[in-house]
Amino acid sequence: MNGNVDAFSGTMRQLHDIRIEIEQLTERRRELLRALSQGHDSELVAEHTRVEEEIARLWDEYRSERARARFGERDVIIARARHEERLERAAA
Repeated sequence: MNGNVDAFSGTMRQLHDIRIEIEQLTERRRELLRALSQGHDSELVAEHTRVEEEIARLWDEYRSERARARFGERDVIIARARHEERLERAAA
């Protein structure tokens, strides 16, 4: 059981780290939008685009990590589902 606790705390730490990074980028996005409201700047527009893409990527990573922590590794879930499917076909 101790191994499970360690694995879970590692996942929670990673989730926490991802969340902090999202919050930092969200703050940067707010600053960029404020600056852009003062006038158009192509460098700021490019940085804003990069920040938006990175925030989207981090949210995807966060959701994936939460699902992995809750349900297990994707490959293990797929293997288990295929095994159950084979058992159902054999029983029929």
